[in-house]
Amino acid sequence: MSAVASSHAGPSRRLPRTRLQRVLGTTIGLKIVMAVTGVMLCLFVLGHMVGNLQAFQGAEPVNAYAKLLRKEPALLWSVRLGLLAAVGLHIYAYIVLMRMNQTARAVGYRVVAHKESSYASRSMRLTGPLVLAFIIFHILHLTTGTVHPDYHEGDVYANLVNGLRVVWVSVFYLLAMGALALHLWHGVWSLFQTLGVSQPRYRSFGRRFATVFTVLVVLGFSAIPLAVLAGIIH
Repeated sequence: MSAVASSHAGPSRRLPRTRLQRVLGTTIGLKIVMAVTGVMLCLFVLGHMVGNLQAFQGAEPVNAYAKLLRKEPALLWSVRLGLLAAVGLHIYAYIVLMRMNQTARAVGYRVVAHKESSYASRSMRLTGPLVLAFIIFHILHLTTGTVHPDYHEGDVYANLVNGLRVVWVSVFYLLAMGALALHLWHGVWSLFQTLGVSQPRYRSFGRRFATVFTVLVVLGFSAIPLAVLAGIIH
């Protein structure tokens, strides 16, 4: 009986971890997750910016585009859920990496050796939450109409113009674009480092690509509220 008892009293076997759990348990794996989700989010931001610029063509193209999306609810919700998962994994990977770095520094071991330290890189802890707060406001403002002063279901163009006519809202959008610029510029540049592309500190393809991409996206988004306030889009 003692043998039987001892067999039950022994330590329980740990269940084998899945591949995803193993990846999310390493610094390299977490950085790859941030890079992949970052690419997904950058592509969405670029596509969303291009879609918004249709506002310069008038109400018909914007509303037709929105109507087309509503005709394919399965595709629309698949994209939304995919983006939600990408945002969640991106935030999770960042928080875990930050905790790993803090723990490593506490015992005097440096895990990450930064090749450069810019204001954009040092402000990632601030710009990330600011961009997230803006996304939540943007959804409540122009998607659900919860905080919109004059929301009309299905009339995307009118909702855009009426919403951005409010000066403080447009100012908030422009300030959010400043935070997005810092976050994108450092984030896109970091993708090249994560992918192991060794480049010089200055004048590298990665830095130039990050700069051009950030300028295009931020100017494209900023043009909308500025055009509404100036009466160009009305």
